[in-house]
Amino acid sequence: MRAPNHYADYGLSRHAERRVDEEWLDSQFDNSACVLAVWRSRAFVRSAEEPRAVCFEPAEISSFLDRRRDAVFLGMKGGTPHFAFDLSHVEDPETRPPFARRGTFVDLRSVGTLLPPDEGGLLAYAKGILHWHERHRFCGNCGKPTESREAGHLRVCGDPSCGVSHFPRTDPAVIMLIDRGDRAILGRKAEWPDGMYSALAGFVEPGESLEEAVAREVKEEVAIEVANIRYHSSQPWPFPASLMLGFYADALSDEIDFDPDELEDARWFTRAELKKGGAGLVRRARSDSIARRLIDDWVHER
Repeated sequence: MRAPNHYADYGLSRHAERRVDEEWLDSQFDNSACVLAVWRSRAFVRSAEEPRAVCFEPAEISSFLDRRRDAVFLGMKGGTPHFAFDLSHVEDPETRPPFARRGTFVDLRSVGTLLPPDEGGLLAYAKGILHWHERHRFCGNCGKPTESREAGHLRVCGDPSCGVSHFPRTDPAVIMLIDRGDRAILGRKAEWPDGMYSALAGFVEPGESLEEAVAREVKEEVAIEVANIRYHSSQPWPFPASLMLGFYADALSDEIDFDPDELEDARWFTRAELKKGGAGLVRRARSDSIARRLIDDWVHER
C-alpha cells in the first residue's frame, strides 16, 4: 500500500483497556482534551470552503452535557485525549456559543476530500459511533431504554430483567474492480451525478464469506462469473455505518447484462479511457473513496 485509504489509519490510539476506568476518563476530560461536536450526523468544521476539525474544551460545551459520560472517548492522538458528543437535541446550535461564528455543521461527505486525512478520519469515527448511539437508544430485545457504558463503546439495557449488551455495529460491504485483460467493468446508479461510473459493490449477507459476496454481487449486477478473487484493502465508510472491503477479480466472460433495478448502466473501460476519460466517463469515483483507489491502482498497474 502506498498510503492508507481515506478515513483510515489516522494516528489514534484507542486505549480500549481504559474504557472501564471511570477515574482515569474523568481525569482526561479536562481543558487539555479535544472534544468534537456532531449535530444530526453533521460534523462541526471551521468552514465548508476550507474545512478543518474544531476542537472544543470541555468547559466550553459543559452546558450541553449533563455529565462526562455523555461524551464518547475516542482515544489519544499526539498525547491529547479526544472525545465526541452529540447535540442533536439542540435546535440551531450554530446560533449559540461556543459554536456561533466559529464554524458550521456539514455533511462530512461534502467536505471529506478537502480535509486533512487525519482530521477526516477522526470526524468520521465520531460521526459513526454517535450515529450508532442515536439508533440504539432502545433495546432491540425488550424495547426498554439503553444506557451508555464503557466510555460510549457499549450500550446496556436499563431493565435489570433483560440487561442485554449492545455493541457498535459495522456493516461489511464488498467493493470490487472486475477486469479482463486491459479492460475493467464500471457501473453507474441513476441517482449519481451525470457521467459518474464506479466499481461494483454490495453488502455481505449472513452466512456468506467475502469471496462469495464478491462473486454473488458481480453475478447479480452484471451477470458475469469471476475467478482469482484477491483482496486489496479496506476502508471505514461511516455513511452511515459501513466497512468497505476492496477486491480485484478476473472476469470469465465479456458480455455484460446489467440488472436495471441495481444499475442504470455498466460497461467495459480500457486503462487508457480511465486515465483520460472517454466512453461516457465524465466523472470519476470521489477521491476519498476506496472505489477511486481500486481504479487508480489498477490503471497505473500498482
